[in-house]
Amino acid sequence: MVVNWLKMTINERIREVRCTLKLSQRAFAKAVYVSNGYLADIELGHNEVKDRLVHLISSAFSVNKHWLLTGEGQMFNSTPEEKLERVTASFNELYPQFQDFVLRQIDELIELQNVKREK
Repeated sequence: MVVNWLKMTINERIREVRCTLKLSQRAFAKAVYVSNGYLADIELGHNEVKDRLVHLISSAFSVNKHWLLTGEGQMFNSTPEEKLERVTASFNELYPQFQDFVLRQIDELIELQNVKREK
């Protein structure tokens, strides 16, 4: 299914960001320092989206601010593929013992993320 971001409101695009990131309203709201209820009202179109919220979403999740405001361009500032290329290049520069450390940290982050998603 092709989504026409241009026809969506900024409120709908905020919901799309949250859903794309697979975050609950609670987790998303916490990350951008707003209440659950406020975010729900934003997504439903009951509240106007302020510049501060656009900035917080852009900063917290690397969302393309222009896309969020207009629907033009890509949702995120960098694609997962671009991030993976950067991580791989950096990882390959590390000594083996540091590579092992990075892998342990990633495992712990995944575990922490899974615990937070269950809440």
